[in-house]
Parts: sequence; structure tokens; C-alpha cells
Amino acid sequence: MIKNPLASIAAIPGAMRRVWHGLSTRKRTILALVLLVLAWQGILGALRLMDNSALSEMQATMLSGESTNLAALADGKPMVVNLWASWCPPCRHEMPMLAAAQQRETGVRFVFANQGENATTVQRYLSAGQLDLTNVMLDRDTRLGTVAGSMVLPITLFYDASGRLIDTHLGELSAAALASKLNLLRAH
Repeated sequence: MIKNPLASIAAIPGAMRRVWHGLSTRKRTILALVLLVLAWQGILGALRLMDNSALSEMQATMLSGESTNLAALADGKPMVVNLWASWCPPCRHEMPMLAAAQQRETGVRFVFANQGENATTVQRYLSAGQLDLTNVMLDRDTRLGTVAGSMVLPITLFYDASGRLIDTHLGELSAAALASKLNLLRAH
């Protein structure tokens, strides 16, 4: 049993360094190639996101149960798509700020795509946090995260009014970063 998980996490870089130095040149080369392939997959995911047709083809099941696609949700407006989960601490931390932005920024469509959780869990989280969000969708199979090329949450995608990906933000979004990204959307 691990008594101090933070100490275990802090030990990871040292352990990785010892493993790396213990590998033969051939194994280092193979590991480097594997890491390059994984990085390339992330780049391909980002390129798929930039494809305008990808947005219109993304089907969404809303928290209410209705089926739609992201382009229909955008309705010709710039769109911010936040991929999140209720178990994710950074997601939970940024959510009230995003909820306030959704209320304030009426010219921008905000979509909150829950990753992998069921409707009951999402509804319970929103109620407990007193979050009054519109456009909450359920991505039970985490397809959006896969297309985004990210296995990390939260990730926020910024689309212009034509459905073209303008920018992405991986990790918790600060109010200043959100304001900057919204200004970028307004400029397009």
C-alpha cells in the first residue's frame, strides 16, 4: 500500500532517468521512436480537429437526451467546447468561471462535453455545484477527446463562426487565458 502518493509521483522523474540510463542504445532508439509516433498521433488529432467538416459531423447527445451535432449547436456563432469530467479537479475548478462566461458572452456558444460519464452523474455534479449550464453534452465514448488527440482533461477548443478551429487550451483555463482566447475569436 502506498502511504504517500505525492512522494511516489515526485519519484517518477528520477526513476525514469535511471531507466533511461540503464537502457542500451538500441532500446533508447526504439523508445524514442515510440514517443515520436505518439507525438505524431497527437498532431494528426489536432489536424483532424482543424478540418471544418469534422465539426459538423460530430454527433452529440445532450444531457436532455436529444441528439444533435456540434455545428447545429454553434448556430453560426463562434464556439467554445470544453471537454471535462466531474472527477477531474482542474475541470471542477474552472467550471464556475466558464459558467459565468457562458452567461456573460451571449455572442459565443459554449458547449460542455462531459467525457465518459452518465447523465445521472453529470446532473448530480451540476446540481451540487449549483451550475446553471446550457449545452451540456454527454460524450460517453470520449470521441471528442480522441479526435482532439488528448487523453488529458480539461481541454478547451475554440472555433470561429465558420466552424474552423482557431485555438486549443490543454489544462485548466484561467480567466485571463479565457479572455485572451475570446478576444482571438472576436478577431476572426
